[in-house]
Amino acid sequence: MQKPLKKIVIVGGGSAGWLSAGIIAAEHAADQDLTSQNNLEVTLIESADVPTIGVGEGTWPSMRTTLKKMGISETEFLLACDASFKQGSKFTNWHTNTNEYYYHPYTLPHGFNETNLAPFWQAYRDQISFADAVCTQSHLGERDLAPKQISTAEYDFNANYGYHLDAGKFATLLKNHCIQKLGVKHIVDHVTKVNSAENGDIDSISSKSHGDISGDLFIDCTGTSSLLLGKHFGIPFVSQKHVLFNDSALAVHVPHQSPDSPIGSFTCATAQSAGWIWDIALPSRRGVGYAYSSAYISDESAEQELRAYIAPIMGDKEAHNIAIRKISFDPGHREKFWHKNCVAIGLSAGFIEPLEATALALIELSAKMVSEQLPANRLAMDIVAKRFNSKFLHRWQNIVDFLKLHYVLSKRSDSDYWRDISDNSQLPESLQEQLTLWKTQAPYYYDATHTEEMFPSASYQYILYGMGFVTEEPRKKRLDLTKRAERLFNDNAKHTKHLLATLPTNRDLLNKIKQFGLPKI
Repeated sequence: MQKPLKKIVIVGGGSAGWLSAGIIAAEHAADQDLTSQNNLEVTLIESADVPTIGVGEGTWPSMRTTLKKMGISETEFLLACDASFKQGSKFTNWHTNTNEYYYHPYTLPHGFNETNLAPFWQAYRDQISFADAVCTQSHLGERDLAPKQISTAEYDFNANYGYHLDAGKFATLLKNHCIQKLGVKHIVDHVTKVNSAENGDIDSISSKSHGDISGDLFIDCTGTSSLLLGKHFGIPFVSQKHVLFNDSALAVHVPHQSPDSPIGSFTCATAQSAGWIWDIALPSRRGVGYAYSSAYISDESAEQELRAYIAPIMGDKEAHNIAIRKISFDPGHREKFWHKNCVAIGLSAGFIEPLEATALALIELSAKMVSEQLPANRLAMDIVAKRFNSKFLHRWQNIVDFLKLHYVLSKRSDSDYWRDISDNSQLPESLQEQLTLWKTQAPYYYDATHTEEMFPSASYQYILYGMGFVTEEPRKKRLDLTKRAERLFNDNAKHTKHLLATLPTNRDLLNKIKQFGLPKI
C-alpha cells in the first residue's frame, strides 16, 4: 500500500485522453530528473479502430489557462484547430418562441465582486436587458466583435473568452504536443482484456500487439463504452433522462456563405419543437446540430427541422443533400467516478447534453484534480478518490440543475416537449428551493454552497433574467448602494462604447493572427 505511484495508464485518446495526458504530464512528467527514482511515467493507449465523437466544439475560458500551462502557443492552437473565440451563448426562442433572445456571456456583471446589480436592474427591466445593462459582451456579440486586439498578448483579453474549435484537430494537436514536448508514451493498439490484481485493483490491461501494460493508476477515457469503470468494475450509471429529456443529436458541417462571412463569437442555441439547434462558427465552416428527445420527435422529423435551419445558409438543394450524422446518448453519469485505482474522465464518466459546453470543462476539471491531488501511494489513493467522488457528484448535480433552469423557465406551450420539460413537477428539489428563494432575493455569493462551483451565481442571473424571471425584493435598498449601482451601470455603458469603437471583428482578428500571430506574453 506504500508503493509509490509511478505509472499512469490512460486508456483512450480523443479530447478526454489527450487533455488528461497533457494536464498531468505538464504538472508532473515534464522536465523530470532522469536519474530520479520517483519519476512519473504517463502512457496513453488508444485503438486506431475506435473513432472519436468529435462534436464537442465549445470550451470555457478555463481552456486558456489549461493550454498555457501545457506550453501550447495560442497562435499555434488557433491555426491548427481552425479555432475562433467564444464569448458565451446566445439563446433564441427559448422563452416565448417569438424570435426573442438573450445572452449568457463569460464576463461577470460589472463590479460583481463589490455589488450585486441584479436588484437595482429590476427597475429598468422594461428598458434594457440584464446582460446589456451589466456587461459589455452581449453588445460585442451582436456585432460579431472579437474579445481582444492583435496587440493583445496570447491568452490575455479585453473581454473574457473561451474557444470554438474543431474537436478532431484539437485532439491531434494535443497528441503531438504531449508526445513531442511532454514525454507522454503513445501506444496504438486494441485493448483485449482488463486484468485484476489480488486486491481487486486493475493490475494491467492486455493489448493485441503490445502484451500486458501495467500501471499504478488507470484513467478510463474510453468514451460511452466506459471499458474500465463501467464494464470491468460495473459502477452503475445514473440516468438523468427524467429531468433532462434530450438523448439524440444530429450533426453537420455547414460551409460559410462566403469567405468573408462574419464569425460569431457566441454559440447560438435556437430552440426547436423538441430540443434545440446549436450553431458554432469556425473560420472555415459552421458546426451545426440538433439536440433533441427521441420520445417527442422522430429522427426523420428532427432531420427536417435541422435541414430547414441550414437551408438559408447554404441553399435548399445543398441543405437537402448534405450528409448528417446521428449520435445517440443516455443523459446521465456514473454513480461514482474513481473506484480503486481507476478514474473515469470524459464520456466514460457521463454526459448530459451539449448545452453550455460542460463536456470539455469537466475533462479539464477532472484531470486538474487528478494532477493536483495525485496520490503519492496506494494508501493515499482511496482518500483522494473519496474527495474526487464527493466533489464531482456535486458538480454533476450542479450541471443538471443549471441546465434544467434553461427549460423550466420557458413559457412555450407549442409542443408536448416544451409543456413537459418546463413542468415544475420535474424539478430537482435543490433547484426548486433556489427558485423559491430567487423570487425574493437575486442570486449572489450565498448561492454557492461549495467552493469552485461549476457555475457562478452570475450565470444564474443571466439565465433567470434573460428568461423573464422576476425577483421582487421586499426591502428598499440603501441610498448609497443605489448610487453605487447607478455609477456601475454608467461605467459599463462607457466601457461598452469604448470597446465597440476599438475591437476588430472576429474575422478580421483571426485573419491578422494568421498573418502575424499574437504577441507572446
